[in-house]
Amino acid sequence: MNSNTAPTQWTSADVPDQQGRTVVITGGNTGLGFETAQVFARRGATVVLACRNLDRAADARARIIATTPTARVSTLKLDLASLASIRQAVRQLGADHPRIDLLVNNAGGVRPRHGVSEDGFELTLATNHLGPFAFTGLLLDRLLATPGSRIVTVSSIGHRRGTIHFDDLNLEHGYRYQPAYFQAKLANLMFTYELQRRLTASGAQTIAGAAHPGNARTEFGRDMSVVARAVMNPRMRLFTSWLLQSPQMGALSTLRAATDPDVDGGDYYGPPGRAQFTGHPTRVESSARSYDTEAQHRLWQESERLTGVSYPLADAPDGNPRPD
Repeated sequence: MNSNTAPTQWTSADVPDQQGRTVVITGGNTGLGFETAQVFARRGATVVLACRNLDRAADARARIIATTPTARVSTLKLDLASLASIRQAVRQLGADHPRIDLLVNNAGGVRPRHGVSEDGFELTLATNHLGPFAFTGLLLDRLLATPGSRIVTVSSIGHRRGTIHFDDLNLEHGYRYQPAYFQAKLANLMFTYELQRRLTASGAQTIAGAAHPGNARTEFGRDMSVVARAVMNPRMRLFTSWLLQSPQMGALSTLRAATDPDVDGGDYYGPPGRAQFTGHPTRVESSARSYDTEAQHRLWQESERLTGVSYPLADAPDGNPRPD
């Protein structure tokens, strides 16, 4: 269980030494993923930037090395909307890195209009949930073989407004970008909780946790409405500091879930308070809907069916992982 020894305001200075650890970060070329990668590189980890655009990944790698010349950073081609790309990325990781200590499922996004991946999945669901589900499952053997390994999936406070549309997961009937994104972010948490229960049932040392950044100013808002983009503009921060925080602050939730020794499997980290918009990360609760174990199990089965990826774990027992 969590102890009371953790600092009241957890910062990147609290990240333990990461020498000898290999960290894979999806979407590590920009925004929260880039800030997360920078901290891990400074703390001595071998960092793999798993990104869709290799040119942008190479630029991110160069920026990290410019500030941390001793950093060990590599890039990996990964398009989470493509099962073929995911399988190729897993093969490449196997060839390049003998061990993986941490997987950060950070990459995400939202599509303003309905789109379908090459595998036939709605693109927001594919990028945010089905792709990470497949990538994690195909890497799991490597993580299970590493004592103390973790899987951290980045969700959003928007999950509170999410519903899993089991009768229309691909939202073919009346697509709207906000419900699509909220469904995918709710799926991130349900996946994490179901995964942790299966890890526990299997006696694994690997743990799964989740985090959310609050409201952070990143490139994520580039596909949103004109009003949303205006609010996200850094030039507005004098007026929006109560609502939005820097990507460096937003990344702290992921970093804490990934490295704090007091983290338990199934823990969820984000800014404090009722709104959870801004602030130093603490352990928080997600929506009541996210703890529905029947829905978690159903989503897991559907994700296995759609992706064709099965996990080498025992089935999760009945039970609710909601914190006391």
